[in-house]
Parts: sequence; structure tokens; C-alpha cells
Amino acid sequence: MHSFDQSLCLDYLRRLIEVDSTTGQYEAIQSLLCAFLDELGCSYHITHKGGVIADLGGEGDPLVVTAHLDDIGLMVRHVNADGTLNVCPVGGLYPFYCVTENVRIYTRGGAVYTGTVCRTPNSIHVTEEELRTVLPDFRTNVCVVLDEDVHTAADVRALGIDTGDVIALEPRFTMAGGYIKSRFIDDKAAAAILLTALRAMKEAPELLPRRKVYFYFAMYEEIGHGTSWLPEGVRDMLAIDIAPTGPDQNSDERKVTIFAKDSRFPYHWGMTNELRDTAIAAGVDYVMDIFTPHYGTDCDVSIVAGYDIRHAAIGFGTANSHGYERTHVEGLRNTYQLLMAYLQR
Repeated sequence: MHSFDQSLCLDYLRRLIEVDSTTGQYEAIQSLLCAFLDELGCSYHITHKGGVIADLGGEGDPLVVTAHLDDIGLMVRHVNADGTLNVCPVGGLYPFYCVTENVRIYTRGGAVYTGTVCRTPNSIHVTEEELRTVLPDFRTNVCVVLDEDVHTAADVRALGIDTGDVIALEPRFTMAGGYIKSRFIDDKAAAAILLTALRAMKEAPELLPRRKVYFYFAMYEEIGHGTSWLPEGVRDMLAIDIAPTGPDQNSDERKVTIFAKDSRFPYHWGMTNELRDTAIAAGVDYVMDIFTPHYGTDCDVSIVAGYDIRHAAIGFGTANSHGYERTHVEGLRNTYQLLMAYLQR
């Protein structure tokens, strides 16, 4: 079995996570990704809406392997009279998963400010009963407080902040005992795995797949249209994404999960069985799992868009999905090894 360069993968992951990329704000992460691909000497194409498709070469039966680089986050909905910001989610971000988090506000004029997601009211010493009994809600009792001396809506607008500005959450990347803890492991860890695979193929060309393969780095997965367009002739599609852990789930942070079904529909029986057979033959530590009621991948988007493809998905077990997420380096290793073994079929 081909070895996994753990330190390289973690370095890619750190560098990707350091770049804010709330869905729609793709320019900076796209620039970093393209710099990585240029360094690897990999040919790629940029889609009109910002996705990057790396071409690995090969001939016949094209396969797309996809991971996404957009993050969930917030957007300024309204500037409040007291100088705080009323916000709405971009993607599946819930208020209970981000209250007290530090954020960066990106204005359309190019300025960047910092702040904090807060409850209103926000002091347990003054309003204990309300904070204990009322759930946080972006519409009524959660706002962003700026790290600026602002007291009115006019003060905020004078800074250039207004409705429609993007707000990114602080990732807080750290590691302990092999566990990786950070926001946006979904799905920057998968993108790091793809980049690690590309580096391995550059250093050992015999690892390049014989069939035509594209690595598709999508930018709009979190809002449902990351891969609504595919290159011509694609036959198969493999998404690499988080495998949420939880009650009644088989997924494990140290293992790779092969998805049988998500909240939309089952994955392709034949392609899923190929992945399972590959995992068994390669000695990869895997499980099968089903994700309902609120989960899907970019494969689903391509199916709904009308592409005549087989589709499947794999991923590393991940706790606290869409919050302060956690996985393990062994989960990344097993996902990488299954990907590389499948590419050699």
C-alpha cells in the first residue's frame, strides 16, 4: 500500500484553513490552490463561478473526484441602530454553534474588521434567566459586536460596513493526540488529501491513474450547487467529504466511511461496491454508513443537474459537524489510502 505523507497533508490543511472562504468569497482560497497546483506542475481549468478542475491526464472513462473549499459563515443582514450587526447564515451554520466566536467582517470596499458573535442580552450576571431558557436565534437575539468604537448605524456605515458584507468565523486550528480540531475540516481536510495525492503522483508518476481523472475543487457545495456543471464525458464521480459521527452512526474519526445513502438518495450500488471491494483488498480500515436527515454531497448536485454518471462518496469520520469539528489523522490516512487504491483499479 502506498504510504501517506501525514506531515505534508497536515501542512496543506493548516494553510487552507488559514484562508477565510465563506461561500461566495472564493478569490483568496482559489489563488492559494492555484499556487499549489502550479508548484506541482498540474494542469487545471478555472470555472466561471470559481471552481478549479485539475487534469491528471489518462484516457477513457473519465472520473471526477471532488472536494470543496467553501466554508459556512455569516452575512450582514442589517446594521442595527446601536451599532451591532444583525446577521444571517451562509450555509448550514446554526447560532448555538457560533455564539461567542470571534469573526472577521469583509466589506465590499476591501476593508476587514474583527468582532464577536454575541447573545443580546449577553451577561449571565445580569440576564441569567433569559440566557438559560431562550435558545439563540439569528433573527431575534444574536448579533455581531464590532471591535470598534461604534454606537450607531451611522458609525458602522462610516467604516464601510453594510448589508451583504461577508463574515468569516475564526477556525481555531489545533492538534492533540492525533486529533485535529478546527472549524472547516469540512471540507478542507478532503482538499488537503487531494493535494497530497497530487504530490505523491508528481514524485512517483507510476501512481498516476490510467483512466482519465479530474480533481474538482468546488466553491459552492455548502449552498448546494458546487458541481452543477461537469467536464464533458464524465462517467463516474467520487465525492470526498466529512462522515458525521453520532448516535446510530458507524462512522469513526479514525476510519474512512463509504457512503451508502444520504438524505437525498442512495449512492450508486455498483460504484459503492467497487469502493468496498477496493478497501477490503487494500486492507483499509473502513465502515459503511448512511447519513440522514440533513446531509448531501456535491455528487447529488450533479445527479440532479441531469448528468448520466455513477456516483459515490467517501470520507473521514468527523465529530461536531458544522461546528468546532474534530477528526483524526488516521481517518485522513485511511481516506487517502482508499482514494489511491481506487485510482489504481
